[in-house]
Amino acid sequence: MSVRRASSARLRAHRLRHTSLFSSPCRQRYQCLHTRAQLRSSDSSRVFGTIMAVKWTGGHSSPVLCLNASKEGLLASGAEGGDLTAWGEDGTPLGHMRFQGADDVTSVLFSPSRPAKLYASHGETISVLDVRSLKDSLDHFHVNEEEINCLSLNQTETLLASADDSGAIKILDLENKKVIRSLKRHSNICSSVAFRPQRPQSLVSCGLDMQVMLWSLQKARPLWITNLQEDEAEEMESPQSPGQLFNPALAHSISVAACGDIFSCGAEDGKVRIFRVMGVKCEQELGFKGHTLGVSQVCFLPESCLLLTGGNDGKIMLWDTNSEVEKKPKSPTKRTHRKKPKRGTCTKQGGNTDASVTDEEEHGNILPKLNIEHGEKVNWLLGTKIKGHQNILVADQTSCISVYPLNEF
Repeated sequence: MSVRRASSARLRAHRLRHTSLFSSPCRQRYQCLHTRAQLRSSDSSRVFGTIMAVKWTGGHSSPVLCLNASKEGLLASGAEGGDLTAWGEDGTPLGHMRFQGADDVTSVLFSPSRPAKLYASHGETISVLDVRSLKDSLDHFHVNEEEINCLSLNQTETLLASADDSGAIKILDLENKKVIRSLKRHSNICSSVAFRPQRPQSLVSCGLDMQVMLWSLQKARPLWITNLQEDEAEEMESPQSPGQLFNPALAHSISVAACGDIFSCGAEDGKVRIFRVMGVKCEQELGFKGHTLGVSQVCFLPESCLLLTGGNDGKIMLWDTNSEVEKKPKSPTKRTHRKKPKRGTCTKQGGNTDASVTDEEEHGNILPKLNIEHGEKVNWLLGTKIKGHQNILVADQTSCISVYPLNEF
């Protein structure tokens, strides 16, 4: 097996050997589960709560790899073997199809303006579908040379970015149906790409070459690049979790907050990094280890700086990155030489951050607001509202989708 294929941990990691979830049968197509979570309380004591998670079943027979939700409450999931399923808000499968060739469905993305329109990547192909009738594709594009890992639409829905195993990012003009840019700077798999909200010509990317890049489509080369492995010397001086010391910082996932200036990256070294875009460059605001194994997914909640992270350790955590950045000491060190403006670029939401959690979960004094022992390696995370309430949807190494309520936030 090649190094590149062996390194595709986000899509093809092995199952965790054990699970901490205890399930009991419930109504048809559902399974309700209890999982122990820690929520931070105002009296700084540990609070152990039971979160009811609902499992959506009946849509897939193989591990689910990706998720997305429309503004109208429709949901879509892609799985290994070319499976794609549309879901209602109650977890009922509304439609199912299998793409020819049985290539894994690695990314699904709803149109913001047309809620029934769905983009799906499978192999080197992007298909355009109507989820109300999952029979044939409305259109399809074959613009990538190798397997696509991630799709991203810009806010005006004029451009679609697709990142692939060759390290290339193709920018597709959806109106003229042609590639207008081919961004080639990653030297290994480009695992994740995301357009910045409110900036339709700007995007960020990360890859298994351990690099994070800021792009402007006005240029064919990145405006800014950082290599996450450059932090290794600093990391050697800080306490390490067992098994993490020599883990390379292969970057698996990237997510941009609604403000467009803050983005997060999750990597194989177990570290979550928060960056701020400042013109044509970026500065790392925070870096903390919230997982004992690689961070497979990062996802900002909509209209928020609350960050969800999921890992190969089977944990899901929620972080208030906005408050952590604001209370971060201002020092003249390499990464914090500039005073951070207290602009209203991101809105804090919910919860009290004056609390403690277990020693295992305390990483550089940055504490999660919520820690869920999911029990399976996380393939995809999605924060979305279902019937007016905020929820976390999780795809893992099973054929089910887990739904956790976030009523407290």
